[in-house]
Amino acid sequence: MNALIKAATIIDSKSSYHGSTVDIRIKYGKIRLIGQNLSLEKGEQLIEKEHLFVSQGWFDSSVSIGQPGYEERETIENGLRVAAKSGFTGIAVNPNTYPILDTSADITFVSKMSEGYAASIFPIGALTRKSESVDLAELYDMQQSGAVAFGDYQRAITNPNLLKIALQYTQGFNGLVLSFPQENKIAGPGKMNEGIVSTRIGLKGIPAIAESLQIARDLHILAYTGGRLHIPTISTAASVALIKEAKNKGLDISCSVAIHNLFYTDSALEEFNTNFKVLPPLRTQEDVDALIAGIKDGTIDMVTSDHNPLDIERKHVEFDNAAFGTIAQEATFGALLTLVSEKKAIQLLTNGRERFTQENSSIEEGTEANLTLFTTKGSTVFSEENILSKSKNACFLGAKLKGSVYGIIANQKLVLN
Repeated sequence: MNALIKAATIIDSKSSYHGSTVDIRIKYGKIRLIGQNLSLEKGEQLIEKEHLFVSQGWFDSSVSIGQPGYEERETIENGLRVAAKSGFTGIAVNPNTYPILDTSADITFVSKMSEGYAASIFPIGALTRKSESVDLAELYDMQQSGAVAFGDYQRAITNPNLLKIALQYTQGFNGLVLSFPQENKIAGPGKMNEGIVSTRIGLKGIPAIAESLQIARDLHILAYTGGRLHIPTISTAASVALIKEAKNKGLDISCSVAIHNLFYTDSALEEFNTNFKVLPPLRTQEDVDALIAGIKDGTIDMVTSDHNPLDIERKHVEFDNAAFGTIAQEATFGALLTLVSEKKAIQLLTNGRERFTQENSSIEEGTEANLTLFTTKGSTVFSEENILSKSKNACFLGAKLKGSVYGIIANQKLVLN
């Protein structure tokens, strides 16, 4: 793939061209030349857009794709199309398929099915067999087959000794362990955040302490064992404080926050719209303010879409019976840009790649072209026409977003909107 990108402002703090407006020549998938006033050569595709910005390819650390087993929700092919159109060149895919991704053969299947696309899949293997929190899965074998981390999606590790053993065992091959932050006995049958809104509308609540108590437990175990731990999708002010303290102590801990937990509060559930039924639940404005402060000061390492396509039978039911989850990948950049600067937004959308894949690159001559093209100008209202996923359970419908994605260049392929 040969292309010439004209007048693009590079946002990449690792690059010597950071903040510069330049032309970028790409030959056979590699950045060959970065400079001014480059002329279009034969066989090159010209990419020229208004207010064009270029960054390293964005990475989404929590994406659910139905295949295998739930193809009616989403397929690998369309899931990668959604990722590319949303600006992501890499997605870490959760193991919540059927069967659960808990063997090397499962990881190999997903990896093979995702070959040949612009965006890449980085599979997360289940930490425990069938994600039942009883026995560890084939962690080393899955890592050898391409798994970048190990976790049971939206399922807590109920046995603390299992987490201890996992953190000790994975140190032998530098594995990354994920622990979903929820103490199930305290969360109980809750459907939303426990607070004033849940009391007023009569829904069972999930207390904020259910999250912070589990995180406190996990951090104590990490301090004892060592290892690499990632807490996905935190949602409370107490969680931010705990992780900030752990980082100050030098623990190898990272965490993410889902974009909808930054953008909405539990008041969004007043109308019983099941698209806002997510896990962890939408919290209070105090929690949202603490999360935003956490992404600005670096306590929270990355923002994820926590993209979870669900078919209509799982969402168009009574609120109590509806499944947790929303699709959000198509809206992630636009929503994030309403909350932070473009520099911070790109940092939050690219940090996950190094943590999960241990790749550490920058936009320089001679490197592989793994780029996201976007603009920070303009605003849109997210509508059904913006949904690219097979499933339509989008909580961002009607939200005012900022900027837009032009496309990606990765794996020697170009995808433009």
